Amino acid sequence: MDHLDLALRFEAPTDAGEFSGYAVIWDERNAHNERVQRGAFKRTIAEHRAAGTRPLMLWSHDPRDIIGVWDEVREDDKGLFVKGRIVLSTTRGREVFDLLKAGAVNGLSIGFRSRNEKRGTDGLRVLTDMYVGEISIVGLPSAGRARISQVRSYGRDTSAAAFIEACRKAQCALVSKGN
Repeated sequence: MDHLDLALRFEAPTDAGEFSGYAVIWDERNAHNERVQRGAFKRTIAEHRAAGTRPLMLWSHDPRDIIGVWDEVREDDKGLFVKGRIVLSTTRGREVFDLLKAGAVNGLSIGFRSRNEKRGTDGLRVLTDMYVGEISIVGLPSAGRARISQVRSYGRDTSAAAFIEACRKAQCALVSKGN
C-alpha cells in the first residue's frame, strides 16, 4: 500500500480527542512528486459507506495501533475533509493526543492503493482514483497544506496540571476553614 503524507496543525488543543481538518488539499504536489486530483476519493468513500466501514485511524501506519475512528470522511471544494476522535481510554491514544497537543506531531499520511493515475512528462504522478484503507497520524509528513483546524473538548480537563490545580484549591479551602 502506498502512503501519502500530509502536514496538519490544530488550534486550541483540549482533552477531548475530537478533531477535524483536511487530509488532502486538491492539486498540491508532495515530496513524493504526487498530486491528488479532485474526485479521486469519490469511489472509495461510496464503497466504505455501502459496506458500513471507514478508513482506519492508525498511529504511523501500524495496524496494531488503532488509535481512534474517523466519523466523517468527505470530499469538498478544498480537498478531503476528515473528522475523527482519538480514543483516549487507550494508552497509545492518550500518548498520540498528548503529542498533538504539545505540537510534537503534525502529520497525516494516507494508506492507499492507486486505481487510476496519470504520469506527466516531468514524472509527476497524478492520482485520479484511490482506495483509502487507513489515514494515520505521523511525525514526518511530506506535504504542508493539510491541517487539523479544530480540536473539541467535552468540557472536562483531565490533565495532570488540572488535577494539581484542583488539589491546591481544595487545600486552600480546607486551610481557610481551619481544617
